[in-house]
Formats: sequence, structure tokens, C-alpha cells
Amino acid sequence: MLAMRLYGVLLQLPGVTAPHKTWQQWVAQSWHDTGWMVWPLSATALIGIIVAAWKFFNLMAKASRTRRILKEVDELLTQHRIKEALDLTRDTNAPAARILYAGLERHEEGTERIMKAIENQGLLEMSKLEKGLVVLATVTNIAPLLGFLGTVLGMIIAFASIQAAGEVEATAVAGGIKIALYTTAYGLMIAIPISIAHNYFVSRIDALVIDMEESAQKMVDILHAISSGKAAA
Repeated sequence: MLAMRLYGVLLQLPGVTAPHKTWQQWVAQSWHDTGWMVWPLSATALIGIIVAAWKFFNLMAKASRTRRILKEVDELLTQHRIKEALDLTRDTNAPAARILYAGLERHEEGTERIMKAIENQGLLEMSKLEKGLVVLATVTNIAPLLGFLGTVLGMIIAFASIQAAGEVEATAVAGGIKIALYTTAYGLMIAIPISIAHNYFVSRIDALVIDMEESAQKMVDILHAISSGKAAA
């Protein structure tokens, strides 16, 4: 765990010592010390993990189907088997298949109509591919803010306790600040991996879109060549 590694590094600093605890005891103590802010932070982390896991497997499945359908349609169109390509894309549940089907369905209506159909369907499929990214981006922004909020509230409580006591004890101040900073640490520990996952998904979607655009353009060129050949004949 990242937190345990960081904790171990801090203990190597000169003058820094801590009672021996198992990682289970350390986690339990940290959970308790974080206070009530641990609940919204945990809920945020859970949402981020669930959405990231779903998005990962969803994109992997769509990328696999897309590669397969693009290869098969390309082979069929190269052989001028438009009817078979149309049937294949209609019966396949993949973003690329729906985009290609929209163009193939209008293969007799001219290049301009084909491109317009592909563009419209492409926008729809793009919005579907990006589903869930807003949630991950929100988690990335909210987690540190919740952490900072917990820290500010903790500092307010710590200084209020000092004011009520009428005197300042170094151990009391240090302990209060340590507990207050737990929330910031946890917020950042949530936001960093979720941010990495978000950027990874964006890059995978961009690569998928580029593949579909290249295939769609190739399909348009082949259909135009077929149409031009029929007109010449």
C-alpha cells in the first residue's frame, strides 16, 4: 500500500519514531483519527474504484470487438462485398460497427450523405465511449477538496481546544495537526490514482476513435471507387 510505504519512509527520518504496530492496527488507528470525514472520503474512493473498474473492462471489450469488426469489414469491402459488410455491421454490437453501418446503409446515396451519416453516428458513439469519465473527473476534484475541508475543520477544532485550555502544549498541538492532516493525505491518495485512470481511459478512447475514423475514411474511399466504377461502366 502507498500509505504504508510513505509511513515507512517517514520513520527513517532522524528523530522520527513510532510504536510498533501491524499494518492492520495502523489502518484502524488512522481510520479512527481521521474522524467523521473518513466516511465521505471512503464513499468517494468507492465510487471512483467501481467506475474505474467498470470502465476498464468496458473499454477492453469494446476495443477487442472494434479491432475484429474493422478487420473483417475491411476485407469484405476490399472484395467489394458490400451486402455482407452491411449484414455484419448490422448484427455486431460495437461502436465501430454502428458507425460503419450508418455509412454502408447509404452507400448508394453519394459520398456526402455517407460522410454525414458517419459523422452523426460517430458523435453518438463518442458520447457513449466517454460515459463514466465525468464521474472519475469529479472524484479527482472532490477528493482533495474533501481532504482540505477536513484539515481546515480539524485545525479549527484544535485551536479552539487550545483557546479553551488557556495554554499551549506542543504535544497537543502536534497531535491535533497530525490528525487534521490525515484527511488531506487520504484525499490525495484517492485523487492521484483516479486521475491516472481517467487520463489512461481518455488516451484509450482517443486511440479507438482514431482507428474508427481511419477505417471509416477507407470505407468511404472504397465505396466511392466502387460507385465511380459502376458509373464508368
